[in-house]
Amino acid sequence: MKLTAELKRERLVAIVRGISREQAGFVGEGLVQGGIRFMEVTMNTDGALPMIQAWRERYDGQVYVGAGTVLDVDMAKNAVAAGAQFLISPNTDLAVIEYALEQGVDVWPGAMTPTEIVAAHAAGAEIIKLFPAASLGISFIKELQGPLGHIPLLATGGATLENLGDYYAAGAVAVGLGSALLSKEALASGAQDEITKQAVAFVEAARLK
Repeated sequence: MKLTAELKRERLVAIVRGISREQAGFVGEGLVQGGIRFMEVTMNTDGALPMIQAWRERYDGQVYVGAGTVLDVDMAKNAVAAGAQFLISPNTDLAVIEYALEQGVDVWPGAMTPTEIVAAHAAGAEIIKLFPAASLGISFIKELQGPLGHIPLLATGGATLENLGDYYAAGAVAVGLGSALLSKEALASGAQDEITKQAVAFVEAARLK
């Protein structure tokens, strides 16, 4: 699909969950100024659809804005209508994958087991979100490379600045970042500069690995 090569090049997805509409302003600016190019707004965030729409309009051509925690086709339809350029799920729902492919929208569904990973890939998803990567562990990613090295993985959960390189070395083509990128302290205090600083650090780390 359109964004697969871009994600492999950028290697990072910022996961934005549970922020307010007021916070969306400085969070978006902080991430963009820090060099983040993929911003995922989870659908269980209040005001997720207006946030996706606003970021698409504000940052069009600068970043890719998508929807996360897309659990069914109705959610997928609402996200695409709001302007989502990619869909990410914690699970493998074949109907969501089929809808996204029909719409020409990139879809990176979640999977945990080899069976789910293969099924999601066979259904047409070009990159599979490995979740929960924190619980599965970096060694699990590495073990998958033997039989399933041909399936690109977006590892989500547990990545930090200190271990980011380990995720890539184990075989992940990209990593999803939540609280490690957007700390509770920065969100609470409105510290846009701190968000930018952390984003820069992750972007630079991803390029070095």
